[in-house]
Amino acid sequence: MENKTEKIFVGSGVEKFEGNMVQASLCLSDIPKEHVFEFEGKKYIKLKVVKKREADQYGKSHYIEVDTWRPDEPKKQESQQDDDLPF
Repeated sequence: MENKTEKIFVGSGVEKFEGNMVQASLCLSDIPKEHVFEFEGKKYIKLKVVKKREADQYGKSHYIEVDTWRPDEPKKQESQQDDDLPF
């Protein structure tokens, strides 16, 4: 189940070549730092490119939002804590 959070819109795009490509612009300044993560010394962000119901007045057919989903922290059951004891 997806966490209920406010959507963070960071860009938009235009569908081209009969839908085979989406050309997009992304505003890096609008990306909150807490959604940027590092892996093997490189910085990443998870995004969603979503098709709009209809293109806007500028011809933008897609929007880009930050993927804010994060897994829930697993809760350790009390019986599992007892199994970890050395005696």
